[in-house]
Amino acid sequence: MFKQMREALNISKSTDILDYIHSLPQPAQDEAQTAIRAIERAAMVEQEPQPGLNELISYLESRGIRMGLCTRNFDAPVTHLLQSFLPGKTFFPIITREFRPPKPDPAGILHIAQAWGLEDGAESLIMVGDSVDDMVAGYKAGAATVLLSCEEKEELERHEYTGFSVRRLDELVEILEEGFEEREKQ
Repeated sequence: MFKQMREALNISKSTDILDYIHSLPQPAQDEAQTAIRAIERAAMVEQEPQPGLNELISYLESRGIRMGLCTRNFDAPVTHLLQSFLPGKTFFPIITREFRPPKPDPAGILHIAQAWGLEDGAESLIMVGDSVDDMVAGYKAGAATVLLSCEEKEELERHEYTGFSVRRLDELVEILEEGFEEREKQ
């Protein structure tokens, strides 16, 4: 999907998609937003939940653990995910790319901490994500970070901002039960 977005915008892999779009003048900015939203809408039809998603969410709910979302997607794919795979589950707040600045800036995660009235900023949060933007945002907010990894992301497992990595979301259940400990920060 990101490759398609970059092709539609005619930008390189090293160029941040959202930063590029926000740098455009109007009406080019709106046209670029429309182009990537169309790609996201097409991709959401193929969307599948990550393995272990429902088990993790059930565990968190059973413990009364609050859940928020911080994503670089726009609202339609997020709504589709929640309605299709997590109906009736409560996520608050939901931070989409309309929130500025987007990840990798920590502002979205800090906003969640503030909405929850946390006095330690984001230090009592765990940011679970699948990208370097997620790890950077979580780390810079002061949250613990967990990478949902796969073969293509093994290098990111060793990234200085990745505190822990799992291959399935339900692996977090046992980790949380036994006591979550990130690897030593460098």
